[in-house]
Amino acid sequence: MSARMESVREEYARELQKAGDASPYKREIIELIERNTLGVHFQPIIASRNGKVYGYEALTRINSLSSFSDVAELFRRAKEANVISALDVLCRSNALREAALLGIREKEAYLFINVCPETVMSPSHVVGKTDEIAEEWGLPKDRIILELTEETAIENYKLFKEAIAYYKGQGYKIAIDDFGSGHGGLKMLSIIEPDFVKIDRHFISNIDRAMIKYNLVESMATACHRIGIKVIAEGVEREEEQNIVLNMGIEFLQGYYLGKPSPALVSDQHICAIANGTKINGRDRESNGLHYSVIGDICREVEPVSPLLPFGKAVDRFVKNAELRGLPVCEDERVVGMMHRPRFMEEQILGRFGYGMHLNSHKTIRDLMERQFLLVEANATLEEVAQRINARKSAFLYDDISVSSHGKYLGIVAVSDLLDALTERSISVAKSSNPLTGLPGNTSIRREIEKRLSQNMHFTVCYIDLDHFKPYNDHYGFERGDLVIKGLAGLIDDALKKHGKDFDHFIGHIGGDDFILITRPQIDVAVCENIITNFLSKLPEYHGDEDCERKCFISKNRKGEEEEFSLLALSIGIVSTEMRKIDSYPQLASIASEVKKLAKMQKGSSIVKDRRLMYSDHSERIIIE
Repeated sequence: MSARMESVREEYARELQKAGDASPYKREIIELIERNTLGVHFQPIIASRNGKVYGYEALTRINSLSSFSDVAELFRRAKEANVISALDVLCRSNALREAALLGIREKEAYLFINVCPETVMSPSHVVGKTDEIAEEWGLPKDRIILELTEETAIENYKLFKEAIAYYKGQGYKIAIDDFGSGHGGLKMLSIIEPDFVKIDRHFISNIDRAMIKYNLVESMATACHRIGIKVIAEGVEREEEQNIVLNMGIEFLQGYYLGKPSPALVSDQHICAIANGTKINGRDRESNGLHYSVIGDICREVEPVSPLLPFGKAVDRFVKNAELRGLPVCEDERVVGMMHRPRFMEEQILGRFGYGMHLNSHKTIRDLMERQFLLVEANATLEEVAQRINARKSAFLYDDISVSSHGKYLGIVAVSDLLDALTERSISVAKSSNPLTGLPGNTSIRREIEKRLSQNMHFTVCYIDLDHFKPYNDHYGFERGDLVIKGLAGLIDDALKKHGKDFDHFIGHIGGDDFILITRPQIDVAVCENIITNFLSKLPEYHGDEDCERKCFISKNRKGEEEEFSLLALSIGIVSTEMRKIDSYPQLASIASEVKKLAKMQKGSSIVKDRRLMYSDHSERIIIE
């Protein structure tokens, strides 16, 4: 051990000896520090763009018998005993030494080191210890990333911010570890402005099976990308999890699926390669003509310019391309500004007195770009974007729209293209509407579901079917049958008005006696029960008092033979994206059909919710799997 590291250990040991012995674990922790019976393992962090090792996280390991079940308990007990600062600095020293001895500098990889916020805030914290050790082992500070866990509640943010500013000033990069799991959250993010955010493994685990985790991770990644923070997904243990985070554009991955912690610095050849062919820029869309649901569908790629380029480069782009109206300015894949042709030509090239070109010749694009512009996510609906455009001032009404995917630049959309798409949508909806009810038909239903899937929304699809409708038509006549169909459409609408405020609901008419209702998972059963209750109250009107008393009617079956049929009833199958991850319209349609069949097997009107519960007006609620 070097003299400097020995000095560090002895200094902290003296401080520990001065403290009281309130904690039963304190003596054991002091001995552990004095003897330094701690080791270091390194887990690789992989760059998603090429599958190569970007860096290694140093993880402390206990090399001797102890009362602590794992390192997490060791650190928890050290906090209770008020000796966390000494333990933390020793672990940091070990990590720097071992990484240097293993040749991390030659690998040109980053070293991620965990730092407890309590250490940074401790009165006994000695400024410059990390600098001394890094310099002794020849490790550049700009290749060291200090990970600060978010699990700790920070009481003095001013002091904490000053401490982080010191480390940044020395050249270290900063990461927030376990983001989303602790006390600080967005406040900590805004105060320390880290270079990296590591999303806690809780959110990555089974992300392909839990829509709420998917939405939360997507939101966190998008927010970080928009402000220039790189994202690391922790705890990737399955290929399905890997593919999900890759599709979100997350830059770095860490987890057992890609590489386990090891006492050595594993090379690229030993890493489980990132799956080939995974689509990075978002979920695949079927080429089925169902376009123009979200703004990303009509987005066109325009090569952006860097804000560091000279003014003349932007002039060249506009001069060489007369069709170019909007030029995005991007830095680290983020849109940081826009240059709009009319104002750029008038204000920057011509200028107020005709000297714009001369006055701006020595400026960069950053000096002249517009920082106020409309930026939307690719999964925003056309209608949502149109509303935001209408809210703009008239002078900016026809400016091109910048589009990003998970916070990264994707392309731009001209307002004229958006209007054309909306017009085409309106014509298509009108053509596909059911002539009897006026409700959207199959094409619109599919488009609506595809749109919601692309936005990763939580929603429920209720597949509503009339039982015994064909014999009803044969017995009572088509005119009465049409009355039932239109009446049911009205009942569905009334139920939504009663239960479904503040949500973008959708009612579709598949055809015949089949309807689709899209609503929120929290109210789906209540809405369907309301529909059934009101429908049952209409039976005397639909069947007449005599048949209602008998609870049946006589009609011909499919063989042409007379048969006794029960009164009209509703079978409703419910499928929710809250219950399972659904990737496509065909998958959802298949599940909905199966669940509806289960409902039709019940006597009377019934509701079956996928893998959750079943309700029938002739039975109790029961659990089904």
